[in-house]
Order: sequence, then structure tokens, then C-alpha cells
Amino acid sequence: MRQRSLRVFLQYSVAVAVTLLTVFVQAEETSSGVQATGAKSEKKVQRLATPSGIRFALLGEKPAAPAPTLFVFAGGSAETLSNPNYNKAGRILAQSGYLCISVDLPCHGEDQRPGESGGIDGWRKRVEKGDPLLKDFLARSSAVLDHLVKEGYADPRRVAACGTSRGGFAALHFAAAEPRVRCVAAFAPVTTLPALREFKGLEKHAGTEALAVIYLTDKPAGRAVWLCIGNSDYRVNTDDAIAFTRALVKASSTKKTPVLVELHVMPTVGHSIHDAAHDEVAAWVLKRMNDDK
Repeated sequence: MRQRSLRVFLQYSVAVAVTLLTVFVQAEETSSGVQATGAKSEKKVQRLATPSGIRFALLGEKPAAPAPTLFVFAGGSAETLSNPNYNKAGRILAQSGYLCISVDLPCHGEDQRPGESGGIDGWRKRVEKGDPLLKDFLARSSAVLDHLVKEGYADPRRVAACGTSRGGFAALHFAAAEPRVRCVAAFAPVTTLPALREFKGLEKHAGTEALAVIYLTDKPAGRAVWLCIGNSDYRVNTDDAIAFTRALVKASSTKKTPVLVELHVMPTVGHSIHDAAHDEVAAWVLKRMNDDK
């Protein structure tokens, strides 16, 4: 009787151990990225380069046919595409077959030079030294688009751009420099550098002032532009953003067609955007591309 009880106890212990081991293995697979049956796989961010060595980030894989393409700007390229605060619209559009691309902004990612301050502090130093802050960035971005078109990734007739804060500033400049960009969206964008605390004291600096997006209005005139800003965004200055869109509307106005410029001034706290902004931009980009087919 005693031996039978011991045998039953051992069988029960083995069964429990096997069950626990199975649960542990399943948990390990889930935490390491192995997904359960039926789960939707997430697109991954890749770092690629053009034949000339220009680095860029891509969300997903090369499409079977040239795809509509969204350039997304915020900071370092890979971090931009990975961060939902910056690329939620891109991930929504990716579900409709869009390609998402990013290039390092000046002083971000691999563009930060040895010994150089990163971010906006680095921007100030470059401008003070007479560095043409955006020239190389814009050339790299256009070269990446050339490469994507040549290699069959991107459809040159369906290119859009968007960006957040300093990335919105970069996206507006990219649209002005690159005629293949058919529509551009900017989330709480920098529109003039002297609005930033990092540029205090450079309000009358010629190189700083010349970069204001209000001087670009003749170049993207007639193309679709979407912009949102908080009604009290003191980081980038709400009034400057409004002034830019009014100037752009004026430059784009004709008597025969509506001006495709949207400005959303929203009740937000500080330097932030309203919750639905990325969903709205994804729907807006889809509409703009479909309207012009």
C-alpha cells in the first residue's frame, strides 16, 4: 500500500513538472518574439544604404511592386520608425501597402559628428559656424528616394512626407526641395528656429532666420499640406505655425481650385499633439493619393 502511494505521488509530480516546463517554454517563446498561432507579425525596421553609402531606415521588406512611400522624420532614422509617437501614421499606412522610410536628421543618429552636441544644441552650433544646416540632409533624402525608385521599392508618383517637431521642420523643407513629394504633414512643427530656447540670442542671425519655413511657401504651393499645433505650444510657437499656413494659402490661392492646406489648432498641453492626429494623417494621405490617381 505504501509503495502504491509513493508511485502515484511520483507520477503526479512528473506530470506537474512537465506542465510547468511547457508553460515556461511558451512564455520564453512569447517574450523572445515568437508569436502564438494566429498572431499578426510586426514589421521590422531595417538599416540599409544606397550604393554610395547613404544610410537610411526602412520599415518592412522590399515590396513586390513599387509602393507608395512615406518619409518620416523626427531624429535618428531607425528610432523614428520604431517609435509610435513618431511613426504611428506610418504603421497605419503600412497596412495599406505603404513603404516607410527615414533618414537621420542633422546632429542625430549617425549624422552626429565626433565631439558634437546632439539634437537642437548641435543645430545651433552648426548654424553659428556657418554650416548650411539642411543642405546635406536634403541631398541625402533625395538620393535615398532616387535609390528606392531605381531599385523598384518606391512609386515616384506616390510619395509623401511627415515629421514631428524638428522633424516637421525637416519634412516641410524636404517637400519644398523635392517636387516628387505630393503631400506633407507636420505634427507640432518647428517653423522658425528663433522660437526655440536653444537659439536664444540668434533672432537676428541671418543664417538662422533664412531657415524659417515661411520663406518656402512658393515651392510647395499648390500641393497638399496638413499641420497640427497645440493652441498654446510655447516650445515651437503656435503663432508662427499659423502664420506659415496663412502665407502658404496665400501663395497657393487660385480662383478655380480649393487650397489643400489644413491647419488644426487643438487644445493640448504644452508641446504635444491631439490623440487622433496620426490616425487623421493616415486617412488624409490615403485620400490625397487616391484623389490624384
